[in-house]
Amino acid sequence: MKLGVMAESFRLGFRKGVEKAAALGANGIQAYATDGELAPETMTADRIRETVDIVKSNGLVFSAICGDFGHGFFDPEKNKIYVEKSKRVLDLAVKMDCKVVTTHIGTVPEEECEKKEIMRKACRELALYADSVGAAFAVETGPEKGKTLAEFLDSLGAGGVRVNFDPANLIMCVDERPEEALKYLGKYVVHTHAKDGVMLQKKIDEALKIGAEAKEHAALAAMGEKYLELPLGEGDVNFDVYLPALKATGYDGFLTIEREVGDNPEADISLAADFIRDKMAKFSL
Repeated sequence: MKLGVMAESFRLGFRKGVEKAAALGANGIQAYATDGELAPETMTADRIRETVDIVKSNGLVFSAICGDFGHGFFDPEKNKIYVEKSKRVLDLAVKMDCKVVTTHIGTVPEEECEKKEIMRKACRELALYADSVGAAFAVETGPEKGKTLAEFLDSLGAGGVRVNFDPANLIMCVDERPEEALKYLGKYVVHTHAKDGVMLQKKIDEALKIGAEAKEHAALAAMGEKYLELPLGEGDVNFDVYLPALKATGYDGFLTIEREVGDNPEADISLAADFIRDKMAKFSL
């Protein structure tokens, strides 16, 4: 497997994020292309060449492009807009030598219903388009259990919508062990996020304080928080179980560090990179 870093996690802009990732010894970079520096409408041929050169000159490749517009695919009218916007992100990714665009589609209902069929129609259109250009949209795990998402993907009738596996999201949002979810989703995984965290409701009775944030579970829960992202190894993802299970699926792609909180992201990402490298060596990943 290979080490990746989310460029935005450094909070320094794209070029400096790439440079920091390279300095940490990463193999790849993931970056947002929904707005900002890499928004498709601003990416002329010259800017695409410049962006690819920034990545390649630092010895990296794009592990994935993030194409999440934050809307999901529940609304037929909005779907007309965001399905097309998603296709343009995929077109851009392919031009930048990247075949994976990660996204969120919203929470897939367990039972068949109108909402689920609306989501299915949009995702089938995305899947067929991705198939046509030899790439994939990768749905991030977390809003629903692995079995529910796998059955939904099975129903699309096309292979172009797959999975960006985030073990922490499963722990934090639906209380599912990632190794359990892999039993259903392993065949769909084309990219992963290396992230850790806890579901706070399961931790309220613990007296200890957690992570560099050093806030008590009960206090956070009282503020309405449902989960807390933590540095790798400090949350409830058991990487000694999860990573061998991921390897057993045949996955050999990127473990991309995503750090969305914390006051010192560079230090957290550096520790995360060391953590991942230790696990890669331990399990011959």
